[in-house]
Amino acid sequence: MSTSVPARQMSVDPAKVQRMLGSPELSWLVDRIRGRLERGEPIDGTLTLVGATPSQRRAAARLLGRHPGRSTTLSISLPAVAAELWRAAAAPNLISAVEALGGPVRNLAAERAAGLQQWGDVLSEVRASPLANQPWYAEWVDTISRDGTMTRLLRQGHGDVIGQAAAVLDRLPSTTEPGSTDLPTLAAAVTGNEHALADGPLPGLVLHALALREGVGIPDSSETEQALWIAAGVAGDDVASQVLVLNLRAKGEPVGRWLNEAAGGGQPFRLTLRQLLAAPVQLAEPDVYVCSSSALVMAAADELGASCPPLICTEGDTSVACARLLQAAVASGSSVHWHSDFSWAGLRRTQLAIKRLRAQPWRMSVSAYQAAITGPAIDPLRGRTESSPWDPRLAEMMRLTGRGVHEERLISGLLDDLAAQGHSA
Repeated sequence: MSTSVPARQMSVDPAKVQRMLGSPELSWLVDRIRGRLERGEPIDGTLTLVGATPSQRRAAARLLGRHPGRSTTLSISLPAVAAELWRAAAAPNLISAVEALGGPVRNLAAERAAGLQQWGDVLSEVRASPLANQPWYAEWVDTISRDGTMTRLLRQGHGDVIGQAAAVLDRLPSTTEPGSTDLPTLAAAVTGNEHALADGPLPGLVLHALALREGVGIPDSSETEQALWIAAGVAGDDVASQVLVLNLRAKGEPVGRWLNEAAGGGQPFRLTLRQLLAAPVQLAEPDVYVCSSSALVMAAADELGASCPPLICTEGDTSVACARLLQAAVASGSSVHWHSDFSWAGLRRTQLAIKRLRAQPWRMSVSAYQAAITGPAIDPLRGRTESSPWDPRLAEMMRLTGRGVHEERLISGLLDDLAAQGHSA
């Protein structure tokens, strides 16, 4: 028998449908019928429930006018259910009955097709940007399309935000003109809402892209966010992001002169993002050494003075100012020698430095780690584990020992390296 009855017109009687199919004992039946309808499957077969309770068997018997039986396997013919609904003038078919109980039936296939179409449209839109040939932009598009960001925003009804993020990136002023616009003006120009870059999902998308462009981690503080906006030419406090250096010589006025004067006296010097944006520098160093602790910079200044090789300190996670200076070093032809903590975060930073700066690990080998953990007061490793592609045995040994070593505990050996390089220079 068909699940619908074209012989005469019939409207749905919600009360009757509720009495016939709305009991908790028949919810499994209604749910499975809805599932078939949503998936576009036929509803002219039989549904079976294994392990049916006595109350479920009785409810099915009442619906179909038969003896409940004693078997725990309950089979119900869907055409028989449709016939009973029609005979009782409750609903003309199963679709109407299910919708009367739980609302419209979704067309999952159509929804998936529409979602894929929208996903493809958005992806095509962002890939059409003039920035599409920039490696950082391509990495951003690839990341948000693969990590679920685009899918999540589309499901939440925020698909337009992805295109807006691309438009914001297109409109950013030249990075040699810091402060040439502000967030409300930029947001209003792209979205018509001057607060769009202060709240909601849009600023996070844009800042993710800017972090990739600058070669730093995704911002986790308001200070880092502000530094990224400043680096992109948007007004803000451009002295908050800084980088500590020692004996770094450079060309260019006036920043190069300041660096050279400080290096001549073997004195540490702090550069601000404002200075790096206003007067980009060209380094005059074949090699620069990178550390993570300011304690090493101070010790090097005290013990080695002006003879210490050029030293740049990240002071933990690389700031935007530090990233800008390191990029200038690579662009000037300097080789970057990188040291960090023996921690999972330290391994992650070293990986990024190798990838983005072609850095050479400096005392970041398994042998250096083994020598380091022989000392007292070693710190337990915390956080997400990382790999060490430049020396796979290092990460494996760290996992086995579960111990980390901060750079401050390794100053003596690092100073020996710097002294040797200074003497040979």
